[in-house]
Amino acid sequence: MINEQLINPKSIVVVGGSDDIQKPGGKVLKNLIDGSFAGDLMVVNPKAENVQGVKTFKTVADLPHVDLAILAIAAKFCPASVRELAEKKGTKAFIILSAGFHEENEEGARLEQEIVDIINANNGCLIGPNCVGVMNSNYQGVFITPIPKLDPMGVDFISGSGATAVFIMESGIPNGLTFSSVYSVGNSAQMGVEDVIKHLDETYVEGKSSKVKLIYIESINKPDMLLKHASSLISKGCRIAAIKSGSSEAGSRAASSHTGALASPDVAVEALFRKAGIVRCGGRQELSTIASIFMHPELKGKNVAVITHAGGPAVMLTDVLSNNGLNVPPITSPKAKDLLEKLFAGSSVANPIDFLATGTAQQLADIIDACEHDFDEVDAMAVIFGSPGLFPVYDVYDVLDQKMKECKKSIYPVLPSVINVKDEIAAFLEKGRINFPDEVVFGAALAKVYNTPKPAVLDADSHQYAVDAAKIRRVVDEAANGYLSPDKVQMLLDAAGVPRAKEMVVATPEACAAALGEIGYPIVMKVVGPVHKSDVGGVVLNVTNEATALKEFDRMMKIKDTTAILLQPMLSGTQLFVGAKQEGDFGHLIFCGLGGIFIEVLKDVTAGLAPIGIGEAHDMIRRLKSYKIIEGARGQEPVNEAQYAEVIARVSALCRVAPEIFEMDINPLLGTRDRVVAVDARIRIEK
Repeated sequence: MINEQLINPKSIVVVGGSDDIQKPGGKVLKNLIDGSFAGDLMVVNPKAENVQGVKTFKTVADLPHVDLAILAIAAKFCPASVRELAEKKGTKAFIILSAGFHEENEEGARLEQEIVDIINANNGCLIGPNCVGVMNSNYQGVFITPIPKLDPMGVDFISGSGATAVFIMESGIPNGLTFSSVYSVGNSAQMGVEDVIKHLDETYVEGKSSKVKLIYIESINKPDMLLKHASSLISKGCRIAAIKSGSSEAGSRAASSHTGALASPDVAVEALFRKAGIVRCGGRQELSTIASIFMHPELKGKNVAVITHAGGPAVMLTDVLSNNGLNVPPITSPKAKDLLEKLFAGSSVANPIDFLATGTAQQLADIIDACEHDFDEVDAMAVIFGSPGLFPVYDVYDVLDQKMKECKKSIYPVLPSVINVKDEIAAFLEKGRINFPDEVVFGAALAKVYNTPKPAVLDADSHQYAVDAAKIRRVVDEAANGYLSPDKVQMLLDAAGVPRAKEMVVATPEACAAALGEIGYPIVMKVVGPVHKSDVGGVVLNVTNEATALKEFDRMMKIKDTTAILLQPMLSGTQLFVGAKQEGDFGHLIFCGLGGIFIEVLKDVTAGLAPIGIGEAHDMIRRLKSYKIIEGARGQEPVNEAQYAEVIARVSALCRVAPEIFEMDINPLLGTRDRVVAVDARIRIEK
């Protein structure tokens, strides 16, 4: 775990420090010096008496006690240095910049594990190897530039890639984004991105800790940890945005169920981020823009006033906001006329509020005051103000800064003239402000932030849907790998409390005839055995008499792989779908959508990460593009949404009791106004 020696060391040694600042050992030392590290700074270099004016030792054995060691030496020399430092010098924190470990070959992996074992045995912590380092307001233990403005209330940034960390900082720094800390975890030999988030959660102090966290991650190895602590941080008032790269898959994954075909590791990531309340970003610019939005007061409503002296950018911003779930509402307040009288002829207060290229600082102040106090239809303001370069605009940006201090409604500055008024923008940023130079990038990012839900919380009432855990375990423990027989599937559905249609499995004509009398007409007949029943002629609907039933029984039993015939009453309703898929360390993904052939044709499904509570189940249903059908579009009978959500929650509970469920389809569920009933289901076990 991260310790005080890593966060705020009283002494640091750079093992491999040199005068050559074009090498990691030299550059990290220069950054530590330039950052005015307040503690004792030392260097280990066998070939130099003095390195960059810092006290130098020939070997690590010559060192006194040291809190933090930064290693910039060849991989093969690292274990011995770590052992000496950890066991004899009391060193509790290590940053290993060096490459050549598990990312390179088996020998490198062996060296890496040896280092981890040594540090673990001495209760230390390790960042890296193969990383660019760590920096915060206490020290700058990195070999990169740029060094951002370090502010305890800036952004905490954790990256699995050193180069990407540099590029993301370069994207945000010119626009005024500040940083509280930067962690480059490299190979994550001992601690990865998830561990740093855990530390930030466990040490969070309201009013003293940063509220904004950024993540770049390539592999989520501890999803439960990330979910728990990201959710916790966001629940404390923090905001988190992340890039998870490596989302595409080459080729299709073999899957024998609809759910298996729909699931993927990236769907699991999407579900985890949504459940945690993390805003997922697709690239560096979007991540830094969303971080900049996070540094402003939270948007409390969806109505934005676009204030501009340039028509084109205002139209583009209005388009992107309106197309992504936010509103640019018309200003209908009676006081709009009073505002218009303060502006030049030709101005408009319709929203966008256009006060022309000749607009003044005082007019901007009047517009902002009206939006803040008079226009109840406005929740936030985006101010677009550039310059053709004719005159300075310091006064405009001073007014903007002052109004951002005074107003309760969020104000977002869009200052696109990064060349013509670069000095004025620089002065604005010096006041601690942030600029959004591109209105479309800003608008899309603001909408994504607004549309990302808060962390999902399991409703208290979700626990009222108890399942028969003992019965579930008996069925699963006795089952072999593969698809369960229909009777076992029925037992699991019953134990989970999932309502299902009455059904009987028959293997002889005599049994078929007897079952017909018990079920009643009309009936549905389905083959038992073949996976895709419809494709092999293994489903017959609306059978209304015994003669037809026995004739179809004889035909269907001859279909390849058929072992029996399943009989069910012929029911009607909207075809729905619920599925589950085990996705490695993420646990179970739970899916819902329209069922029957629609699952293949439309692929309109939503996914959630188990456990799913009732509130989250309703959210999954309402995010479906086909939700209008479930509501009962154009006079059609609606589906009982409460019962549909309950089935989703019960399937989630079933999977928590039986993690051996690898794939599961309930397709279709038939939904009407009064009930939701499972008609067909398949469950595959993998132990």
